Amino acid sequence: MRKRNLTIGGVAVAVVIAAATFVGLAVGGDGENDQPITGPAYQQAVDAALAHTGEGKVTETEVGDEESLYEVEVTLPNGNQVDVQLDESFAVVGAEADEEGPNDTDSDGQ
Repeated sequence: MRKRNLTIGGVAVAVVIAAATFVGLAVGGDGENDQPITGPAYQQAVDAALAHTGEGKVTETEVGDEESLYEVEVTLPNGNQVDVQLDESFAVVGAEADEEGPNDTDSDGQ
């Protein structure tokens, strides 16, 4: 009986570890499971990002970005995009302009 309980306990632990690993991969941000900012946090993140850029339109948001808690993508009037990184208190911890502008072409000239 004791051996059976240990076996069941071991299997239960393995299931919990497997489930935690799956959830970690799903939330971890492999680029396919990006979650947009929602609720009251959305407006706070938008306000902080636009205050940082000074102008523009929010075109995308993400919770749990690999670089910060929140990421807000802002498209500026000239078409360039800036990714603004925010921490849990909506303070800017980084910002990066996208490499390609709206008039850039591929390396083969297209």
